Amino acid sequence: MELKRVVVTGLGALTPIGNNIQEYWNNLINGVSGAAPITYFDATNFKTQFACELKNFNVEDFIDRKEARKMDHYAQYAMVTADEAILDSGLDLETLDKDRAGVIWGSGIGGLDTFQNEVTNFANGNGIPRFNPFFIPKMIADIAGGHISIKYGFRGPNFTTVSACASSTNAIIDAFNYIRLGQADIFLTGGSEAAITIAGMGGFNAMHALSTRNDDPKTASRPMDKNRDGFVLGEGAGALVLEEYEHAIARGAKIYCEIGGGGMSADAHHITAPHPEGLGAKNVMLNCLRDAGLKPTDVDCVNLHGTSTPLGDIAESKAIQHVFGEHAYTMNLNSTKSMTGHLLGAAGAIEAIASILSIKHGIVPPTINHSTPDENIDPKLNFTFNKAQKRDVKVAMSNTFGFGGHNACVLLKKVDL
Repeated sequence: MELKRVVVTGLGALTPIGNNIQEYWNNLINGVSGAAPITYFDATNFKTQFACELKNFNVEDFIDRKEARKMDHYAQYAMVTADEAILDSGLDLETLDKDRAGVIWGSGIGGLDTFQNEVTNFANGNGIPRFNPFFIPKMIADIAGGHISIKYGFRGPNFTTVSACASSTNAIIDAFNYIRLGQADIFLTGGSEAAITIAGMGGFNAMHALSTRNDDPKTASRPMDKNRDGFVLGEGAGALVLEEYEHAIARGAKIYCEIGGGGMSADAHHITAPHPEGLGAKNVMLNCLRDAGLKPTDVDCVNLHGTSTPLGDIAESKAIQHVFGEHAYTMNLNSTKSMTGHLLGAAGAIEAIASILSIKHGIVPPTINHSTPDENIDPKLNFTFNKAQKRDVKVAMSNTFGFGGHNACVLLKKVDL
């Protein structure tokens, strides 16, 4: 069976450094940090008092107030980016065969704020079970994809991938595979997360996963820096329209890039810590290259998982060296989490988008906040520290790794028309 080619024809982004694709990209290449003190609740007694929240975002600018109240924030974010991506794609929804259009969405947690609020209200209400009838439909992690499907009438495959921080990369890979196997023509895919809540911050703090640099939040996310002390929690969403190549050509679509391949692996090591030698990270990149039919020397840049955690950054840098050998020193490596923070289940989507825009514009965004080299990380590797670099990017790779040892990697390449 001959596999079909899959291209990206639409993008949408809602991030801590930009509420649409253009804002997001401009702030990425200018090295803008999205970290700031938390405004959603009083974080005075928390070990970490800052995060990468959305800025100047009002859901009622995008969704009717009555409808928005039926959705958790993570689903609202999904709808906003889906709208941008669909509009960007130029799809004619009147003539589209909606039986061959689907939605595969990713979220690591789903409606955490809804769950927290309903349980808190019950606890404060003398044990009387007066739960909101929308509690379950707002909370469940699959509902964002359901909302998107209902709005656009997409009747093809519809489900949600949950693999912690790898969730939206897994969603992209699944959508890619369904199209290349001929099961659909179009997918709206990506991921969203809204975990900057009392429960989210408290839980990650209890794990000692978050930076506690409360005196200087903007520089707290510092991947590969010796003085990194944990990740910075972010929120938002990223959406992509994936389309079968001939279908896109037939309608004269704008094409951003081609999906070259996808890889998956497991660390099989620890529920939260990466394999110390980056075994799972090594395997997922090799699997991705094998799936794409490309050599390590074909890759120009890698958007790293790069969370700014003491163990994770070292493990990933070791994996890069193992996979790419001497070629590792000629590539651009970067971590956009230094600016956006860690969007958990949405990270893969917004980072794949960053890689796609690097291909389009010939610029690799920086890894900001670096000042002190880590003796455990090879200083000859080019992590694109502190300033964006121009580069003709023909092939880009985007890594995402999640709690539970889940690893996913997607490879993106310029289209050979």
